[in-house]
Amino acid sequence: MPSSFNVESADGYERLMGRWSRKLAPMLIDFAGLADGDRVLDVGCGTGSLAFTLAETSGLQEIAAVDYSPVFVEAATRRNTDPRVSIRQADACALPFEDDRFDRAMSLLVLHFVPEAGKAVSEMRRVVRPGGVVAAAVWDHYGGMSGMRMMWDTVAMLDEGALPLRRKYCFQPMMRPGEMKESFIAQGLADVEETSLLIRMEYVSFADYWEPIAAGEGPLGKYVAGLDPAKRKAVDAAMRAAYEAGEPDGPRSFAAVAWACRGRVPGQS
Repeated sequence: MPSSFNVESADGYERLMGRWSRKLAPMLIDFAGLADGDRVLDVGCGTGSLAFTLAETSGLQEIAAVDYSPVFVEAATRRNTDPRVSIRQADACALPFEDDRFDRAMSLLVLHFVPEAGKAVSEMRRVVRPGGVVAAAVWDHYGGMSGMRMMWDTVAMLDEGALPLRRKYCFQPMMRPGEMKESFIAQGLADVEETSLLIRMEYVSFADYWEPIAAGEGPLGKYVAGLDPAKRKAVDAAMRAAYEAGEPDGPRSFAAVAWACRGRVPGQS
């Protein structure tokens, strides 16, 4: 299976994660680096957070973007107004490009949803020229996503059936410290560096926080959508109590940390 992420709608994803990936995109780009004339590949473009942030750099020659989800591809294509940007449906583990095609390949918040994440890294390396850069970022679900961990920890206290789902969420591919770096090295990349990137997820209310999940978006949304009415009512109430934490409903801010890794394709073009 090329992706384990549950997609209900592009608008729902924007509320759940797209708005936060847009904040993270410039940080990954700074970490990966850019040069005038670069041809850049965005692997797993979603609704276009990384691709359209890249398009703000006028000196780039080409920005190719791929995603496995036709929902995301349609939404990103509809938004695109830059002739340098091309968007198509494709599998991260079987990229439809020739060897050495790009100067850089980047992947933002995707590899942890790819069961064969190492194969995706290998494909990114294949399509980048010698001397070019491969870079990726994934959320640190276990230790760096306080707002999302609050959801999973709350539902796990109410339902034993959520325990294996929480474990899967916390330990998806590439999320353990050093795991992405090890994968980059194993796929033959050189000068590999790993770091962490920090943003804050700002919500205006409990509804702003919970409604995308309640509508079925993402892994937790898929779980919530399958609950019987009584258990769903209990989960909704418990999540409101966790969000409010004894204070009136209103704005809340949660730290969100991503692991980021970059490596160089050996040799020179």
